[in-house]
Amino acid sequence: MPPPEFTITDTLFPETADLLFVNCHLATMVNGSLSIVENAALAVTGKKISWIGYQKNLPDSPERLASQIIDCRHKWILPGFVDCHTHLVWAGSRSTEFEMRLKGIGYEDIIRNGGGIFSTVRATRDATQEALFSQAAKRMATFLTQGITCVEIKSGYGLDMDTELKILSTIDRLTQNFPQHIEPTFLGAHALPPEYKNRPDAYVDLVTRTMLPRVKDQGIATAVDVFCEHIAFSRAQTQKIFEAATALGFRVKLHAEQLSDMDGAALAAEFNALSCDHIEYLSAEGAKKMAQKQVSAVLLPGAFYFLRETQKPPIQLLRKLKIPMAISTDLNPGTSPVHAMTLILNMACLLFGLTCEEALAGATLNGARALGLDTKKGSLEVGKDADLVVFDINSPADLCYLMGTSPVAMVVISGKTEYTCAP
Repeated sequence: MPPPEFTITDTLFPETADLLFVNCHLATMVNGSLSIVENAALAVTGKKISWIGYQKNLPDSPERLASQIIDCRHKWILPGFVDCHTHLVWAGSRSTEFEMRLKGIGYEDIIRNGGGIFSTVRATRDATQEALFSQAAKRMATFLTQGITCVEIKSGYGLDMDTELKILSTIDRLTQNFPQHIEPTFLGAHALPPEYKNRPDAYVDLVTRTMLPRVKDQGIATAVDVFCEHIAFSRAQTQKIFEAATALGFRVKLHAEQLSDMDGAALAAEFNALSCDHIEYLSAEGAKKMAQKQVSAVLLPGAFYFLRETQKPPIQLLRKLKIPMAISTDLNPGTSPVHAMTLILNMACLLFGLTCEEALAGATLNGARALGLDTKKGSLEVGKDADLVVFDINSPADLCYLMGTSPVAMVVISGKTEYTCAP
């Protein structure tokens, strides 16, 4: 049975339009559903979407209506992907560790041999800002070709003041040099650094009393994240960081319930967090509190796959409570070295049981909601940012189904064509 068509609300065509896409099909993702408009046209004026409708309802011949006409030749347009959880800035490689895992060497042994997250921390501390930027720029360029138009990037591989600021400054430089919208997040509480071994409270004091005020003063982060887990920071330590962060005016988010139930989701709800991320061990009570405070759930199937986990997020519970489910690449060197959102869409469907519609909503509107940007991004609606991707596909489900191909034909960000795939 074909999907229902989206009901078009009649709007006047703008007096001027800069771009007009014709002969296209739209999956607008309005309200998190596919909201399909076939045989459509879409106009862009400045940085915003200014008209959406059926092509037959255009008030005049296309060449009279816009400065530039783009004939999509029956391709599909969707909102640009919103990658709402990444650790994109780091130095070094963990491929040797990957090989060790394949040989059956346990993570504790890898740590003892200098691997794990602390190998990334050492490499990132040693790297110049120029080297960090050069490596991160390659990842951003790849994201653009994959149709990712908005990305959150966390710090967290410094675990000291100078390196955390170096990472955040690198993120700011990426913002200046790439067209994608970037949301920078401070994740100083990602792990306990080696120099604070057996002194976690002292490190939490450093984060709350020194790092957070410096980050705030420099204006280089919009949110604060914490890894609340038995291998990282306790619920009480997380609460202390959240209290300091919110007092400074930061929004908060949380790595929660990835390896065990730490009651982190309830704590995140208490602080009106933007999102709880991972949540494989989310309890029913924690989920209810998330629903009450409208905290988004961010699912990260790449890490689930890479770590060969077996505990899946409670998808049925999230559906029942109508908690928005976002999905993200979780790009990072240790547990999800994934650069392609289409691969994550496939994993979300096959590993977690999402429908294609749910997965696509997770990578667009719900991803934007997890960043507090859903009034501007994540769906094709008049007045929203003109962040959109033209895909050479037969139906939206192809984005979840096809593997190993890049169906992106064109990427438009803020009304400007930023990438076109050579025919």
